[in-house]
Amino acid sequence: MLFEYKTIDNEGKKVDGTIEAFSMDAAIMALQKQGLIISSIKPKKESDGDILKKIPFFNRVSNKEIVMLSRQMSTLFEAQVSALKIFKLISAQTENPTLQKHLLEVVDDLQGGASISAALSKHPKIFSNFYVNMVRSGEESGNIDKTFAFLADYLDRNYEITSKAKNALVYPAFVIFTFIAVMVLMFTVIVPKIGAIIKESEQEIPFYTKIVFTVSDFFVNYWAFMLFGLIALVGGFVWYSKTEEGKRWISNARLYIPYLGDLYSKLYLSRFADNMSTMSLSGIPMLKSIEVTSSVIENQIYKEILNESLAKIKAGQALSTALSGRKEIPNILVQMIKVGEETGNLGKILNTMSKFYQREVMNAVDTLVGMIEPVMIVALGVGVGILLAAVLMPIYNIAGTM
Repeated sequence: MLFEYKTIDNEGKKVDGTIEAFSMDAAIMALQKQGLIISSIKPKKESDGDILKKIPFFNRVSNKEIVMLSRQMSTLFEAQVSALKIFKLISAQTENPTLQKHLLEVVDDLQGGASISAALSKHPKIFSNFYVNMVRSGEESGNIDKTFAFLADYLDRNYEITSKAKNALVYPAFVIFTFIAVMVLMFTVIVPKIGAIIKESEQEIPFYTKIVFTVSDFFVNYWAFMLFGLIALVGGFVWYSKTEEGKRWISNARLYIPYLGDLYSKLYLSRFADNMSTMSLSGIPMLKSIEVTSSVIENQIYKEILNESLAKIKAGQALSTALSGRKEIPNILVQMIKVGEETGNLGKILNTMSKFYQREVMNAVDTLVGMIEPVMIVALGVGVGILLAAVLMPIYNIAGTM
């Protein structure tokens, strides 16, 4: 909550401003700790911008902000600045009110004697399970500055590879949307007008033109039912996607859609290798690394594979043995992990495989974009061409008989 205050400092000067706090009592205590005498304090009235920030879309913390936050903390820890002072400095400088609110809560927890990892763990929407465990490892090893540098590098790599994969789908989505918009416009505006002219001519209408007119009539007369059905379909899919069965179905579909499946598979393998190598090189035990990676990999199929592997490792098997036999895990990755286990360089081997799969994702994205562009353009042209031919051929016949 944001409070407006009017105070007087030790020299008798008036100091006005705003402060973020859980309650008015917390705000008063924070101001008194600064040696200020409070003359008035009240909650700040919400502006339109403040109301918008309560909407989830406007009330989020981007991956870039977490990357910058991690780099700042790494630099300040390296300069021997205390954790409490670091979070105070960063919370005062951040421009995102949501992130600032969470950081101020972290400051309060640190003042109460909590460790950094314990304070961060209370904010899972901002700091993932992976992030918290990395920080905990840094605290235990005494390399907290290097840990935040590792985290910034990891998040940067993850953001780059994920954003490129998502951006690859923007162009085809735009083309498909344009195609649908053009078709709806043709069926609801243009075809009915041309159809009226053709029907008035009382000439024989070709079969394919009748199909176009039937579809057009359906669009014009039953658009409300179609809109309702579309909303119900989207709503049902969103609900189903949040169920365990739905999550598994979507995860499975992502891996086996032609061309896209290969891209998603390499993306998840890259994330798995990157997470495991980062945690392994930070000294986090194997079992904990697999458990954390399972919780952040964002695919039910790979989550199940890691959970099954975790049970097998607890029973005494090696990681390479536990992962073998699954078609979702390439044999080359299993063999490289086996080499890492035998040589004691598992972290470095996984780091090498992570870079390999990152390059594979980039290449797959470039190939997919290069392939989709001409296919979409041809499909759009053919679709519009067939529609125009079905409508214009009867008009040419009318013109020929006049």
